[in-house]
Amino acid sequence: MKNNIINGIFGVVVGDALGVPVEFESRETLRDHSVVDMRSFGTFHQPAGTWSDDTSMTLCLLDSLSKGLDYNDIMEKFLSWIETGAYTPFEEAFDVGTGTSKAVRRFARGTPALACGGITERDNGNGSLMRILPILFYLAPIYSADITKHEEAMTIIHQVSALTHAHKRSLIACGIYISVASMILESGSLQTGIDLGVSRALDYYHNHDAFAEERHHYNRLREADFPQLPVTEIRSSGYVVDTLEAAIWCLLNTESYKDCVLKAVNLGKDTDTVAAVAGGLAGLHYGVESIPKEWLSVIAKRDFIIRLCNRFE
Repeated sequence: MKNNIINGIFGVVVGDALGVPVEFESRETLRDHSVVDMRSFGTFHQPAGTWSDDTSMTLCLLDSLSKGLDYNDIMEKFLSWIETGAYTPFEEAFDVGTGTSKAVRRFARGTPALACGGITERDNGNGSLMRILPILFYLAPIYSADITKHEEAMTIIHQVSALTHAHKRSLIACGIYISVASMILESGSLQTGIDLGVSRALDYYHNHDAFAEERHHYNRLREADFPQLPVTEIRSSGYVVDTLEAAIWCLLNTESYKDCVLKAVNLGKDTDTVAAVAGGLAGLHYGVESIPKEWLSVIAKRDFIIRLCNRFE
């Protein structure tokens, strides 16, 4: 499990850092000036290897889960991240999503942790999807690889999402993602893992009437020709459905970690999050050894990240 944690977490971190300098750039701009390596400065004027909120929140969750599942503790860590710069590269939070910020502020004002996440249709940014991966490492030793067979496991995934994003559309995205991650590890095959993970998750949601009005948003992932869709049909915005589709499309259309995250970044728009979401799954499959050493060498606070990974048991 330790290797899986290192693989997945650094998959997220490197994808995030690769996308930070060009976040919000258009696809057309990046077509003419493609990202091929780690860049300095750019959108947030940060040095190469700087990661953003995607990684910060992932590390908050990872650190909290290393001591067990405590929703209040997770929110306390999110609050510490925003207010004091904990879990950041340079002691200052930046690029904090609106939905996440509102949820954490509600918690600071005394709202119970599981009542903090936004519940309207407009609260379907990718802020819970981008940081959900560590829940796999908590659930895996307790439940079978097919997470969707266990109601309690799915409920935990949904509740971890709901800390900041509680709309059912966001809950489904997180459930699909963790199902895919688990199946990738179980099958050892990227294609098989994605096919099984998506299929079993969508079967779960189709068998739960509470999700009846939302599950259709993800039907395209199940279509046989999804991997063959042209890039013009793939959106890379901060909308949770777009992010999940883009990440999985990048995985299905590449054969290495490097190519996957570069394809994700060069889609434009929410470059860091699409690459982080894709990178987490790519890291699980290809392993940290597949990540270019020159990229890993510039990652901010690399030793700190490794310590958090090693703390998880």
